[in-house]
Amino acid sequence: MKRFSIISATLLLIICLPVNAQKQTSRIDKNLTIFNDVLRQLDISFADTLNYDDLVATAIHQMLRKIDPYTVYVPEDKTQDLRMMTTGKYGGIGAMIMQRQDSFPEPLKKFKPKGAEPRYVVISEPYEGMPAQKNDVRAGDILIEVDGNNVIGKTTAEVSSLLRGVPHSVVKLKTYRPGADRLMNIAFEREEIKLPPVVYYGTISQLDTIILDRPVGYILFNEFTEGSAELFRNAVEDMQKQSDIAGLVIDLRDNGGGIIDEAVKIMSYFVDKGTEIVSTKGRNKNANRTYRTTTQPRFPDMPLAVLVNNHSASAAEIVAGSLQDLDRAVIIGTRTYGKGLVQSIRPVAYNGHIKVTTSKYYIPSGRCIQAIDYSKRRKDGSVERVPDSLTHEFKTKQGRIVRDGGGIEPDITIETDSAKFDITYSLYVNQYFFDFATLYRNSHDSIDDVNEFEVSDEVVDEFIAFLRERNFKYETETAHYYDVMLDMANHEDLDSAVLAELNALKEKLTPSFEVAINQHREQVKKMLANEIVERYYFQRGSVIQSIKDDNYLRQALIQLKDK
Repeated sequence: MKRFSIISATLLLIICLPVNAQKQTSRIDKNLTIFNDVLRQLDISFADTLNYDDLVATAIHQMLRKIDPYTVYVPEDKTQDLRMMTTGKYGGIGAMIMQRQDSFPEPLKKFKPKGAEPRYVVISEPYEGMPAQKNDVRAGDILIEVDGNNVIGKTTAEVSSLLRGVPHSVVKLKTYRPGADRLMNIAFEREEIKLPPVVYYGTISQLDTIILDRPVGYILFNEFTEGSAELFRNAVEDMQKQSDIAGLVIDLRDNGGGIIDEAVKIMSYFVDKGTEIVSTKGRNKNANRTYRTTTQPRFPDMPLAVLVNNHSASAAEIVAGSLQDLDRAVIIGTRTYGKGLVQSIRPVAYNGHIKVTTSKYYIPSGRCIQAIDYSKRRKDGSVERVPDSLTHEFKTKQGRIVRDGGGIEPDITIETDSAKFDITYSLYVNQYFFDFATLYRNSHDSIDDVNEFEVSDEVVDEFIAFLRERNFKYETETAHYYDVMLDMANHEDLDSAVLAELNALKEKLTPSFEVAINQHREQVKKMLANEIVERYYFQRGSVIQSIKDDNYLRQALIQLKDK
């Protein structure tokens, strides 16, 4: 009788389920059965041994790619990556690395395993105050071994996994330092690395053409991770206390976002308690939520300017867009990325997780700034931005018109130079500035204070000698297309006089790199200064150097001056 009651209750539950839910459950069960059957048939019949974990992970990743770039599966062995996304913390040495695939320095050749890819990994940027920097690991150092594992020929992902580990565990490195021409063995403890969300803050003094009664504060905010709002507030309060700042520039350029709650906390410092900042709406009602400020503002009357670019996304767009909708700040820069999708992290079997898009967010004017509709794709699977003709008008608190569907359009747009393929571009992408700075650091123990440092003409001349020694060949983009045109002219058998004129033209299209550098000498100086300063003063120095001549910041100060 008891068994009959259980069966009856189960049948009643199925009958009471909505028809759509029953159909959906049936579809899921059908497809899972098909997938299981395919996997079992492979297990029974396939000629070689299979890696089932890899097969299933690949199937999951490919499935999720069809949805959007933000819905991802995180297996158990990648849980540390998930923790880093939300907290900004990981166990490691505290340095960025990059891969090089140019010619091997001679001392490395004996370490290259047979059949390995012709590549190696270089320390690109040690973080100040973290284990690598404290133990004199420098930008430009080439990694040969990590804990006895030869890493020549490995990818950055493979090397990164070896560098990370439990805090206080010892990591052993074998490196080669260009310029010093020696191999080095070094061992030190890993630490819990917390990437600073506030990369730099201070008052602006370099742009002395802008006259203000009191100094203006500047804060470079990198990401919205746990506790980042409090660090932001501490920085502003410190500038208020030390310098009595008359206004604040918040730099959200290249800020990819993070946790919504941290964005709302930052907004609470500048707008009234109870102000709606963002709401989320999804297919599941549990995803619907409204976020309001919960405290009285600490800086209610502080003039604000916010810097954004096309890499400002997600939570960065919530802050910039909400300040714009509430007419609380002037937004300066270029149109933002346009990510209006919200992700939640859900546990799945065997200690994995899925970061899944659950809703869209809407800022105070009611607009959603999501710029791409991933549910609608072209035949080739690609997606496109929402066309301007399909966007809608909304109004800010004071009645200004703003639009949805395309990121945040700044109040003041900064015209950026289109990519110029001049000699500075060629030198940058081929790492010549980086390599020269590596040698410069290894032959100069110190440089002037970062606020005073400038690259002299003598240093530029040293750079030219360095390029000559490296047999640098400068080819303009025009010369490249000229070669294509000349091949076509020969193929079409043009008149010999025309071919002679084309051949004479080539010399004019390929100037010596010394001539090209002298034509762009000031820009070359800036690029060299950025690289050299970072070797001595790290991220803080790089920021100070870059804002010496920053058009975005200059425009922000002009706006803050205009009451």
